[in-house]
Parts: sequence; structure tokens; C-alpha cells
Amino acid sequence: MKTRAVVLRGTSTARPYSATRPVEVEELELGAPREGEVLVRIAAASLCHSDLSVVNGDRVRPLPMALGHEAVGIVEETGPGVHRFTPGDHVVLVYVPSCGFCGDCAAGQPALCAQAAAANGAGALLHGPSLLTDAAGEPVHHQLGVSAFAEHAVLAQESLVPIPKDVPFEVASMFGCAVLTGAGAVINTAALRPGQSAVVYGLGGVGLSAVLGARAAGAYPVIAVDPVAEKRELALRLGATHALAPDDAVREIRELTSGGAELAVEAVGSPKVMGACLEAVARGGRVVSVGLPAPDRMLEVPALAFAGEGKSLLGSYMGDAVPRRDIPRFLDLWRAGLMPVERMHTGTLPLTGINTAMEELASGRAIRQVLDTSGLLGR
Repeated sequence: MKTRAVVLRGTSTARPYSATRPVEVEELELGAPREGEVLVRIAAASLCHSDLSVVNGDRVRPLPMALGHEAVGIVEETGPGVHRFTPGDHVVLVYVPSCGFCGDCAAGQPALCAQAAAANGAGALLHGPSLLTDAAGEPVHHQLGVSAFAEHAVLAQESLVPIPKDVPFEVASMFGCAVLTGAGAVINTAALRPGQSAVVYGLGGVGLSAVLGARAAGAYPVIAVDPVAEKRELALRLGATHALAPDDAVREIRELTSGGAELAVEAVGSPKVMGACLEAVARGGRVVSVGLPAPDRMLEVPALAFAGEGKSLLGSYMGDAVPRRDIPRFLDLWRAGLMPVERMHTGTLPLTGINTAMEELASGRAIRQVLDTSGLLGR
């Protein structure tokens, strides 16, 4: 079948993206679902900084690639051996299609699935090579087994989590990456307890989701740090108790927490910010890093912070989430008013507005923009 999709053919740092247009909407041929695969009509796809990191080359991926990894859709067709889903089901798309059988999956860490990592790194699907070809008949790679900036996508059934049909598409689209990663870092990786103090550096979609996770976990105070005043104001509306600019933030955090926070979440992808987080936590405090720095960037911190002060630096990929467990329970928190993720929605654009949307995200003006990929929004 034919589908329109956003395709990246060469990395670019030239901005503004709205003028340089590093990606274009192309008509691609999409193969039918194979054993264990599902055809989904994409209803809404959100933009994430991880998409920008592929465009600018910070995350090296095989090209050409059909982009998009955070989305929600409707099942249209299932391949042989698929018993979890039926046409008409609403599903959140997940960017790590864990195999379910390896040691990490068996240990409850599907985000670390080696088989999924290999497929994602190759631009393939969990059950086989790419199903996308361009007008010249050349293969186009999948992004993280999803490629959701499109009208339709075929995915491994392991990349899908069913959700109730009454959840608005604009809301549900954020749960496959931003909420899993940010809230998961606080609730799963850090296991934050009620009454503990938390600080979040970087208030994009993932960082603000970490603020939501800290609020839902009963943390106090919840301190949000970002250079953009509008993002600090939004963090306060989402449940942060304090919002600070980065300059002199460490001193202010220590004052607010009587010596340092018990948890700091780094959601920038900056070694410098990781170092600031280590300074901002108290003796015995934990730093959880969820940002994605460029692969060649190195971290230098005082070695004595660990054995001498008992501090911990933890990595968190996809929030250490088990998506089939965590997406439903995070949606329950949304229903209860404890995770108002709809407040992060800063605009809706058609698929053809992708370059404008990327520029808005790169500039810091937008948090979570949603692409109306199939004309389903607002119905």
C-alpha cells in the first residue's frame, strides 16, 4: 500500500529548519504485515528532541529513514500469529519492541532488550527488514521500529500497547516516549518516595514528565530548572513547587532542601548539567540521567562524589519502563488529574508542517507539538 511519510535523507544542522527543510514528506510503498506484525493508521504523532538528534546527526542512524517514534494509532490489519490485537483497537506505539525472552526482558527490563536494540540500530523491525521503499524502489529505514510521522505504519506487535478508546489522541500520543521516559525515570529508576525532594534540570517534554512523575509520587519540594521562563512557568502549572533559572540554581536548591536534593533528574543531554546535578544533590543523593548527549561528549566530575559522599549517577533508558504495565497505570494517574499531560501540548500541525514544527522545537518555543497525520484529530 502507499503511505505518505516524513523522510530524512541526509543530516543537517542548518537552521531555521522551516527554511532549510532537512526532511520532506514522500509517498512510500509500505509492505503488508508479516508474522507477528500489525498495520496501524497513525492518528497523532508527537515531536521529540530525539527526532531532532537524528536530523542533526547526534544520534547516528542509517539513512534514508522515515522518522517519528512517539505516537498513537488505530489497528487496521494484523499479520499471522497476532492474537493480542484486532482491527479497531487504539494503541500507543512504543519505541523499544522488546523480544520478551532475553535475559533483560525476563528480568523486567525490556528497554534494554538486545534484540530490539539491534533491530532499532539497523533501521529494521523486530521480525524482519524494512517494509518501506521509495519511488525508486530503494529501501527506507524505520526509526526505532515505529516511523510514526506517516499516515500508516507496520510495527511488531511488541511495539504496541492497547489503550481505552476514550483517551484523546493528542493526550495518548505523549505516553509512548515523554511520559514513559520522564515519569518512569522518577518512579521506576529512582523509586522516589513521598516526601523526598526532587529537582529536574531541563523542561522539555521528558523533563516536564519527570516533574509530573515527582508530583504524582508525592515529592516535596519539586524544583524545576530551565533557562526559558515560559517553561519554568509551565512547570509550576504542572506541579513544581519552585522554578529556577540555571544561574546559581545549585545554591538555591541547597537552600530549599536544607543541603541538597535527594534526587536530581538530568533531562538535557549535557555533561555539564550532569555535573550540576551531582552538585545539587545531598550526600547519599541520586542523579538520574535521561538526556541523550552526542556520542563523543565526555563527563568529568569529582570522583570523590561517589565513595566519599555516597552519591549515585544512574542511567535510565525509556524510564526503565515495562510499557504494558506502565502506560495503563500512568493513564490512570492522568484520569485522576495527577498527570495533566495535555498542558504540554503546544500546537497541532499537518504532516506537511514537519519542518516548521522541528524549528519550533529546536528553538525552545514548543514542548510537545502533535502532527495530525491522517486527519483524525478533532473528530
